[in-house]
Amino acid sequence: MSRRGTSNRPARTTLIGVLVALLVGALVASATGPATGEPRRPPVTRTTVAGIDVDRATIPQLQRAMDRGRLSSARLTRFYLQRIARLDGRLDAVVTTNRQVLAQARAADRARARGDSRPLLGIPVLVKDNVNTTGMPTTAGSLALRGSTPPDAFVVRRLKAAGALVLGKTNLSEWANFRGAQSSSGWSAVGGQTSNAHALDRNPCGSSSGSGVAVSADLATVAIGTETDGSIVCPAGQNGVVGVKPTVGLASRTGIVPISREQDTAGPMTRNVTDAAVVLSALTGVDREDPATADQVGRVERDYARGLDRAALRGARIGVWREGTSGVSPETDAVVDRTVRRLRALGATVVEGADIPIEAAYDDETTALEHEFKQAIGDYLQRWTAPRYPKTLADLIRFNRANAATELRWFGQETFESAQARGPLTDPAYVEARSNARRVAREGIEETLAADDLDAIVAPTNSPAWTTDLVNGDHFLLGSSSPSAIAGYPNVTVPAGYAAGLPVGVSFIGPRWGEQDLLSLAYSWERATQVRTKPRLLATVPGS
Repeated sequence: MSRRGTSNRPARTTLIGVLVALLVGALVASATGPATGEPRRPPVTRTTVAGIDVDRATIPQLQRAMDRGRLSSARLTRFYLQRIARLDGRLDAVVTTNRQVLAQARAADRARARGDSRPLLGIPVLVKDNVNTTGMPTTAGSLALRGSTPPDAFVVRRLKAAGALVLGKTNLSEWANFRGAQSSSGWSAVGGQTSNAHALDRNPCGSSSGSGVAVSADLATVAIGTETDGSIVCPAGQNGVVGVKPTVGLASRTGIVPISREQDTAGPMTRNVTDAAVVLSALTGVDREDPATADQVGRVERDYARGLDRAALRGARIGVWREGTSGVSPETDAVVDRTVRRLRALGATVVEGADIPIEAAYDDETTALEHEFKQAIGDYLQRWTAPRYPKTLADLIRFNRANAATELRWFGQETFESAQARGPLTDPAYVEARSNARRVAREGIEETLAADDLDAIVAPTNSPAWTTDLVNGDHFLLGSSSPSAIAGYPNVTVPAGYAAGLPVGVSFIGPRWGEQDLLSLAYSWERATQVRTKPRLLATVPGS
């Protein structure tokens, strides 16, 4: 959920120290300079492995290189581990690494030699720290769950079935930005404050902040985020990468720390649309424990990458949503204006005034989410954590009060307390709020698309990143995530431009199960414009 300095990091320092000592130490001898014995430290912008720029390479290209023996999964994995060890002290994007990942990479190389050709074989993936992963803690950023190691979530099992390697876990806004007012996106008691890789004093947006930063800064090939409202697309846009918030029901939620069974979903965060399509294909699958996934039968693609069309914008009808997303950030407005001109030049028919009426859903969304969170978090804690951990939302509130010096250091738990005061999911106030919010959002998207026979609606994903402010919280200006989030419909964001070196994304919004068309439109845009640039980890925006 994300519609709206220094920190205590008791767990992270030890884990990164283990990473350096156990995983990188063995490599120092082969990576040291001939005279000093000190590790060579290539520039931050250098992302070349075996002559391949992994920042620009797609998963299919990496797979071909490994098939031909030019690259190995073990070598690629070592590159990412070294890069995490060298750079993440400035980014605070990664909270845990997988101690077994190099052995798993070597096993993937052996499997390839035997003819294994799974689509993600040997590809290192970082996973948000609210998604269960065997052998690594899943904390949702809270010290209340420090050390909790439940088995793999369904989506992690799907990634592994496709051959992926779980490289580690990424930081997030604690409890997915659903704890209190005046929060700073990307801050958690476990992981500290994540920094935007384009300018370290700027905010990464939340709550999948660590996933967005890690992909942007080349700490893994791809990452997994989760979203309730904005938490994939905002950090993707604000960090200059691709993010896919799928239709609810495409990816199972089993084993993911929840906010809402009505809006939660996992999704890919990647440097290019091709990789997003490959990962999205791997995430699909019917899970008997998540009834929403039953609806995907006959509606999802087995291979979204195969359906990508670089000419998809030619002849497409694209609506522009400006009301409520423009007029507050001149820099963002300028990016949208340039986007519209380029869409027309690429052969699209652009229809102005495709504004989605969503304001009437906001209050009902808040009411519904608070009811849903109280029930869902209790269910998660009861099922997935050991007896010594909190078991209810009331337990979490008490834990935070008892550990206020660390947990409540920068902001409170007003959202927790408001949710605790809510009634059960049979409460008529809840039933009405959820029904109204869903109706407003779905009608808003569907009627706007139908009115002008549109293939998609575009809107700015984000404004340029604000300066991180732990005391006052986020300085959020605009977003376009809510219609898709509340409706449970897909949203694909792709880099659109820059303002003072800070990325601005544009979102392609469409109907339920419209992922293939939205990915193709985003792919067509990406291939024609090549907007994305590699971050330089600058201290601040030049000239500021």
